[in-house]
Amino acid sequence: MKAMILAAGRGNRMRPLTDHTPKPLLMAGGRTLIEHQIAKLVAAGFTELVINHAHLGERIEAHLGDGSRHGVSLRYSAEGQALGHKEALETGGGIFQALQLLTDGSAPFLVANGDVWCDFDFGRLAGGQAIADGDLATIVLVDNPSHNAKGDFALANGRVRREGPSQQTFAGIGVYHPALFDGCEPGAFPLAPLLFRAVDAGRVGGLHHAGGWLDIGTPERLALLDRMLRAELD
Repeated sequence: MKAMILAAGRGNRMRPLTDHTPKPLLMAGGRTLIEHQIAKLVAAGFTELVINHAHLGERIEAHLGDGSRHGVSLRYSAEGQALGHKEALETGGGIFQALQLLTDGSAPFLVANGDVWCDFDFGRLAGGQAIADGDLATIVLVDNPSHNAKGDFALANGRVRREGPSQQTFAGIGVYHPALFDGCEPGAFPLAPLLFRAVDAGRVGGLHHAGGWLDIGTPERLALLDRMLRAELD
C-alpha cells in the first residue's frame, strides 16, 4: 500500500512562521513536522510515499529529496499552479490530483495530514484488512481536543456514523478506496463532503486512537509539541 502526506496548506494561523518556511518544515523536537510523519510511516513498513505541496513547495522537495536518506521513495504532487489554480487544491482536490501516483485504480491507499502529530501505529492500517470489503474508507478518530469539543463523527462497533452518543474527532488519518472519488472533477474541493456521503451510505469503518494526538495549527501548539518531544529526549 502507498501512502500520501498532505502538505499543501498555507498555514495562515502559523504566520509569520510560515511566511518564509512551508508549514511541514517547521521544527519540533529537533525534526521537521513532515519528517515525524515520514518516520512513523517507514516504521510501519510503508516504502512509497506521495507528498503534495503548494506554498513554498520547492523547499519541501529540496529538503526531502527522493526520500532515500529516510529509507523511502518519495514522489511529489505539485499544486499552486496546477490546472490554472493559484492556490492549493484543498484536501479532496489534492488527493484526487495525486490518484495516479497512489493507486492502480483499485488498490486502497493511506493519507495522513502533514500538520498533525500523533503516536498512532500506522501499522494498524497497513495490512490487507485495513479497509473492509465494500467500504470506501477507514478513518482514525481521537478524543476531542478543546478546540474541537463537539467532535466530527461517532464510532460504534467499528462503524462510523455522523452522530452518536459519543462524538470523536477525525485525526486526519485514513485509508481510502479510489472509488471514494468517483465523479470528482479536477480542481479544489474538500474531503469532508465525500466522507459524509460515504458515512451516510454505511461504507466507512473506523478505529479509535486513545494515545497522543495534536493538530499543529497554531504557534502555541507547535511550541507545546516541541516541549513534549524535548522532554522525552531528556
